[in-house]
Amino acid sequence: MQKRSTTKQALRSRRHARVRGKITGTNERPRLAVYKSNRFISAQIINDAEAHTLASAHGRECGGAKLAQATAVGKMLAERAKKVGITTIVFDRGGYAYAARVKALADTLRKEGLLF
Repeated sequence: MQKRSTTKQALRSRRHARVRGKITGTNERPRLAVYKSNRFISAQIINDAEAHTLASAHGRECGGAKLAQATAVGKMLAERAKKVGITTIVFDRGGYAYAARVKALADTLRKEGLLF
């Protein structure tokens, strides 16, 4: 019998793989991928059909506290997405809980006009 790894990283990786099996980004609706570390949060808008990143933003660009940083990343990413002409996306939370920083990022993107 094989023992499964139950570290936080392994469990998040399994959740993320399960979600990624169900959603993909297309030309019409690219995928918004979220990554967070202990200090920063980053997000990318990706067209999986062409394996191309259309827009991205990282917490290092804006600094500040974690929750404020997530809000700032959301604003920056929404501006960059509008420049490229993106209005609708598929949200990929990356296996993270939809709470705190991930929720702040998503709410900011919705306020700025992105649909998902």
